[in-house]
Amino acid sequence: MTELLKENSRCAGCGIALQTTEPSRTGYVPESAREREPIICQRCFRIKNYNDASSVAIDQDDFLRLLGGIASTNSLVVHIVDLFDFEGSLISSLQRFVGTNPVLLVVNKIDLLPKVTNWNRLRNWVQKQARANGLKVVGVLLCSARKNIGFERVVETVADLRGKRDVYVIGATNVGKSTLVNRLISDYSDLERELTVSRYPGTTLDAVHIPLEDGRSIIDTPGIVYRSRLSEVIPRDNLHAIMPDKPLKPATYQLDAKQTLFFGGIARFDFVEGEHQSFTAYVSNGLPIHRTKLERADALYEEHRGVMLAPPSREGLETVPPWTRHSLRVKPGEEVDVFVSGLGWIKVNGKAGALIDVHAPKGVKVMLRETML
Repeated sequence: MTELLKENSRCAGCGIALQTTEPSRTGYVPESAREREPIICQRCFRIKNYNDASSVAIDQDDFLRLLGGIASTNSLVVHIVDLFDFEGSLISSLQRFVGTNPVLLVVNKIDLLPKVTNWNRLRNWVQKQARANGLKVVGVLLCSARKNIGFERVVETVADLRGKRDVYVIGATNVGKSTLVNRLISDYSDLERELTVSRYPGTTLDAVHIPLEDGRSIIDTPGIVYRSRLSEVIPRDNLHAIMPDKPLKPATYQLDAKQTLFFGGIARFDFVEGEHQSFTAYVSNGLPIHRTKLERADALYEEHRGVMLAPPSREGLETVPPWTRHSLRVKPGEEVDVFVSGLGWIKVNGKAGALIDVHAPKGVKVMLRETML
């Protein structure tokens, strides 16, 4: 029988209930670590010190039950989304969970975009996308928690909007929630604690309540796991290749019809029909892109996947779902991006129209959207 460390004792890093008897289960604390303050589980210790995390399955129903309880509270809801994976990280059903509580939309990781970005245009784009997904927000803020860009504005806005409310911080896995909460803690609380932060999806395992000096709390919630994101379906040791941590270097390709771009061995972009035109890829700088003729694409993939066309490596191919083909028609005059959740996007620069096929692991979100930049 699992022995809990003490009544209501939870990990200061991920929020999971602590226990001392089963090392293979979440919340385990070894004998040597029981006297630490604040106390964290072995998993969080390994993430913090060795950048290592075991795979932990989080029940989606638990996430929904937790979100469902927000409507009955008096809270400010801070919804964090990843600008690099906007459609993949936006919780489109959020409105039915939060009731009448105000929602502040914080768009993180703007440091990944070129410095010449028109930020007003980007903010308008975000507002339009939020409305299209049925999300009513009291404000949109652009920031980079990691680079501390625009963060003072986030802190000030949270202070202005929350009043005597608690603050719920919600979002999909790996959008930067815990990084943002850690910065809020440093501004609002003298509590000596830090949430576990890593690149691994699902780092926060249960709601973490951080008491504030006025008697209210900041609540960091577990990330919603969306299997429609590449980061949830490729091997964890490949995440560094698709998740950028430096500003993107857009790669522009002049393509004729019947040409193909491979993004490692993760996805494939076929320009099937259309006039000669250019396409600009906004993907991680660490992901190799290979161009070939469409007629050779199938054979190239069969021969070189897992080696030249990597990641994933040949060993990791077994864990990745088979590819599905998505056929996308760009109408003449449209200004659109081809968005692949977790991979990034390919901007269609021409306005003559095009027929594009995208091959990506089954279940991964692929769509056309109004161009971001």
